[in-house]
This record gives sequence, structure tokens and C-alpha cells, in this order.
Amino acid sequence: MNNFIFGRYLPGNSLIHKMNPAAKMLIAFAYIIMVFFANNLITYVVMAATVLLFVLLSKCSFGYFIKGLMPMLWVIIFTVMIQVFFGSGGHVYFSWGIVKLTSYGILNAVVLTIRFMLIIAMSTVLTLTTSPLEISQGISALLKPLKRFKFPVETFSLMISISLRFVPTLTDETKLIMDAQRSRGVDFGDGGLIKRVKAFVPLLIPLFVSAFKHADDLSIAMEARGYQTNKERSHFHTFKWKPNDFVCMLLILVMAIVIFIYRS
Repeated sequence: MNNFIFGRYLPGNSLIHKMNPAAKMLIAFAYIIMVFFANNLITYVVMAATVLLFVLLSKCSFGYFIKGLMPMLWVIIFTVMIQVFFGSGGHVYFSWGIVKLTSYGILNAVVLTIRFMLIIAMSTVLTLTTSPLEISQGISALLKPLKRFKFPVETFSLMISISLRFVPTLTDETKLIMDAQRSRGVDFGDGGLIKRVKAFVPLLIPLFVSAFKHADDLSIAMEARGYQTNKERSHFHTFKWKPNDFVCMLLILVMAIVIFIYRS
């Protein structure tokens, strides 16, 4: 649990760290969209090579990056199992009631796993190289035209950045609660799957209480600093579009062209 890195910010001085946060968010959004257009081996290899290049440019340790993605495997495995045993179509290898193991189900599970990994990898690169404040500024810059329609851009961007920041915070709180339960003799790895799931139920109430406490502390801190929603405010660091922003966006454009050429 303490290896979970999604939502964490890793300070650095790499090319990706120095990019305009709005450009990084545009690149990540375009990449995630293109994941759903890729549908064969060549296109998936191109997308995997692209995200690997961004990981290298961010100067994040590849071993640390992969280790941090491991906790997400449980979500992927659960989703894949549903697809494998409840999918339909193609040759039926095994059937028992509503549970079916088919060729289409297996193929869809493989595709789903690849897409999950690519999306999580690019999203993790974004959060590792962009602080919550930069994410807020990036969202505000991208949604600025919506202010003409009275859309609460500042509030929305702040909400998204706080939500991302709370992911590692709640992860750390979960680890502390689990350590406290282990000190009382609770074994989260003992028994079968059902017993392990039941062992996690007592964690929910203290985790919710902790989440509300953090939210309350944050609201008090914002009120003490005179924060008001939908107000124009200046920023200590201002971001301008640089050549490396356009180079990275050009890279994503080239990737998109290749995918549309080689997709089935």
C-alpha cells in the first residue's frame, strides 16, 4: 500500500516537469483517447513505446514506476476476471450456468488489460511530474473559455486538484490503520478470498472518519486564508508555452497518425 504512487507528486527538474501543465494535460487526454482507437499489436506497441519515452523523459526511476503500479493490478485483475468468465461470443471452451469461458471473452480481457495499463501509466506520469497547484492552473487555463458561460472554472479546477491530492493521503491513512489493526492481531493475508475481504471491512469506518477530518481541516485552512470561490487570483509561478511543449504535442500527433494508419 505504501508503494502506491498514483496521485503523488515527485519533484524534479526534467523536461516533463518543466512543461506547461496545460500542455501535459492535453497530451494525457489525447493519449487516453487514442488508447481506444488502438486495436492490434502494432498500434499497442506504438502506444507503449510512447508512454515509455515519457517515463524516460520524466527521469523517474523505471523500477519505482513499475513498483508503484503494482497495487493497481487488483483492480485490473477483478475487471479482467469478470470479462473472461462472463463474456460471450466466439468459441465456447467452458460453460457452467451463467459462467462461460469463450475466445472473445479471453481476447477482450487481454485488450482490456493492455488499455488499463497504458491509461494508468500515462496518468501516473502526469501526476508524478505535476503538482496539485499546477494541475489546478492547467485545468483553469484549458477551461478558461467556459467562463463566458458562467461555468465555475476556478472551483472545478480546485476540486479536481484536491481530489488527486487526496488519493495518496487516503492511501497513507489506510496503511496506518492497517498497521494499527495488525498490532491488535488482525491478519489481512490469512484465509481465503472471502475472509480477506471481511478483514478489510473494519477499515472502512475509520478511513471515512479520517477522510472527513482531513476535509474539515482543509476547509478551515482555506477559510483562514480568506479563500473565496470564483474569484480572479494571481499565481506566483506563471506558465508560458515553450518549444518543448510543442515538440511533445507533435510527438503525440505523430503517434495518432501512425495509429490511424496501422489500426485494423
